[in-house]
Amino acid sequence: MTTAFVYTPLAQTLAPRPSRVRDVLLVVGGSLFVAVLAQVRIPLPFTPVPITGQTFGVALVGAGFGARLGFLTLLLYLLEGLVGLPVFAGGNSGLSYLAGPTGGYLLAFPLAAGLMGWLVQRLGVDRHAAKMGAAMVACSALIYLLGATWLGVWLNQNVGPTSLMQVLQKGVFPFLIGDAIKMALAALLLPVTWRWLGRQQSREQE
Repeated sequence: MTTAFVYTPLAQTLAPRPSRVRDVLLVVGGSLFVAVLAQVRIPLPFTPVPITGQTFGVALVGAGFGARLGFLTLLLYLLEGLVGLPVFAGGNSGLSYLAGPTGGYLLAFPLAAGLMGWLVQRLGVDRHAAKMGAAMVACSALIYLLGATWLGVWLNQNVGPTSLMQVLQKGVFPFLIGDAIKMALAALLLPVTWRWLGRQQSREQE
């Protein structure tokens, strides 16, 4: 039994004629958008995980493209990094980087984008600030869960015995404020865009 989607993502609303060319352009463009945001990087001295703009891009791509294209966009982003393109934070790439301390966060990106897209298409969360904020919390929780789990394993193997609290201090707590700011921006940006689009459509119909 398939889930019926009742809301159209923003990108498909702006380009309503479905085609492979449209989808390819969205996926490639979205992956490059996330790659650019990955270069917004603030290293922290007490953790191998930097602050980046990637999660903001993941949320916007998932919400704007929908579940399928959002997932494929972030999957392409990972593949670009695997083949050597400098798309990861700090211009990094390669399997060794993906297997490093931030690998769990990166692998969570396609799942988080897919989840965000599903919430948009099923519940229309991007039309309302509060719902969009709640969806951002759910996607961030998924990224933290996989990212911190991977980080804990990496720390235990490469640094030494690491407690759960130490993992949280290195992989979750330092990023909560920044993620809250990203959530607020996304929660405002998409509903405002939809309201603007609605006004434009109303003017065209007058």
